[in-house]
Amino acid sequence: MTVRDLAEGVGEAVFKRVGRAAARAQEDTPLPVDVLESDDEYLAVFDAPGANASDVQVNYADGAVEVRVDRFRAFREGFDMRFPGRGLQLDGRAELPNDALVEPEDARAELRDGALYVYLPKTAGTQVEVTEPDDE
Repeated sequence: MTVRDLAEGVGEAVFKRVGRAAARAQEDTPLPVDVLESDDEYLAVFDAPGANASDVQVNYADGAVEVRVDRFRAFREGFDMRFPGRGLQLDGRAELPNDALVEPEDARAELRDGALYVYLPKTAGTQVEVTEPDDE
């Protein structure tokens, strides 16, 4: 074994470790999100570049929009995958204000221009009157 072979082997091992760490860091980083509000609805906008509609799952739970993107990219002929650096499983969560009243069953989502738009219509809600107990 030559010094050159040894250096290439060490370089390859370092390259693989750095690549795996970068891929894990990307998967552990939540999707960036903005939450907007109009008179009629809330809008959560998640970054989702390269995602297809079939890659995306959207749920509403515990006052938040939860998104999961499971991206799969086909291998390219003539190339070997060194490490998956574009993220394969990406998650995001958008908390709505504590006083938000929404109709999750009427929610809709659109994927366009590398972003996922999740619209949650507001509900009129029911105002409950608070009274003092009668003094007897």
